[in-house]
Amino acid sequence: MSHFTLDRRSLLKSGGGLLAIAATMSSEQLLGYAKAWAQAAPWKPEAGARINLLRWKRFVEAEDVAFVKIVDAFQKATGVTINVSNESYEDVQPKASVAANVGQGLDIVWGLYSLPFLFPTKVTDMTDVADYLGKKGGGWSKAGEAYGKLDGKWIGVPVAVTGALVNYRIAAMEKAGHKEFPKDLAGFADLIKGLGKNGTPAGMALGHASGDANSWLHWALWAHGGNLIDANNKVIVNSPETAKALEYVKGLYDSFIPGTASWNDSSNNKAFLAGQLFLTVNHAHLPVGVDGKNRELNLGFPILIFNFTKFPQACKAFTAFMLDPDQFNPWIEAAQGYLSPFLLAFTKNPIWTADPKNTPFRDVGETSLTPAGLGQMSENAAAAIADFVLVDMFANYCTGREDVKTAMASAERSAKRIFR
Repeated sequence: MSHFTLDRRSLLKSGGGLLAIAATMSSEQLLGYAKAWAQAAPWKPEAGARINLLRWKRFVEAEDVAFVKIVDAFQKATGVTINVSNESYEDVQPKASVAANVGQGLDIVWGLYSLPFLFPTKVTDMTDVADYLGKKGGGWSKAGEAYGKLDGKWIGVPVAVTGALVNYRIAAMEKAGHKEFPKDLAGFADLIKGLGKNGTPAGMALGHASGDANSWLHWALWAHGGNLIDANNKVIVNSPETAKALEYVKGLYDSFIPGTASWNDSSNNKAFLAGQLFLTVNHAHLPVGVDGKNRELNLGFPILIFNFTKFPQACKAFTAFMLDPDQFNPWIEAAQGYLSPFLLAFTKNPIWTADPKNTPFRDVGETSLTPAGLGQMSENAAAAIADFVLVDMFANYCTGREDVKTAMASAERSAKRIFR
């Protein structure tokens, strides 16, 4: 996924109060806040607590620096030791699965999409933390609740979401005959075709890219009225609407830069920065569907605590501290628009209007669907996206491995094995 860098000086000039705090807050000030917070917090860490935390690797260096400062302040304020390890999107889930199966090795995992739903019986009830944060952060968005709750209980806390929008080079778009980014499916297809003809190709992942491929291919299916499952979690992927989505994506793929069928989540970054790529998935919303409605799967990042941890109070305290508004606002600003919280009060942060490029990302925490689409998030829905059921269906057709009917039938079989 392609990202961007803001001019920090212009951001400070236009951002105002909260942004100024973010720029001037020292490690000592953060530590002072952490100590006061720890004294008043309802969660008191266990003596000698040592937490092993796994998170996805950084895409924005400033975000990672801000996160490290938060960890450091919490450790010094509470005496808790936090060992942080970082893995790619693709590697977080397998490592979390190993820990869940053996019942040791990790205490907290900050992962992608529906990770807590893969191990609903292995995670700690986070309802008290979610309620605390909801009261301080202006309430949870509907998408946030869908990403965090199962049967009325919070099995994870959705930290933030990254908008899987479209990044494009304006000059190349205009040369392809479009003065502005298309808002409908036909216009988008025409733009992709024009970019290819001009030797300034687009490209979006069709390989096992947990973030990029899943996000835009779910959009493509939903935009044509297709769905993997219905509202009752019954598999309905084999349909005329899915067939139309497959044909549409194949038309785009034929104009893409070569090699997208094997791309991972870093491939388009490298191609875009190298000047080989002129449109990919993030700054404009993907076009509306055939019914005129916008449906997107953005990259939700939930955090979970395993129920076999020896230090549940320390883990809950850190999670609550991490998302507490007084220090989470500066972290959002450091992330430069990369992280859009599911807590509604954070949409007022000046980062979203300091630069117009940021504004489309402000509301993705409210508008994003979960990987379940029409259905309810569940262990099965989490398994379907982890197994790339939809991604493989599109890739198999686009690369010629299967025809439309076979691709849909294969996806249907895979899904029914999961949703049985």
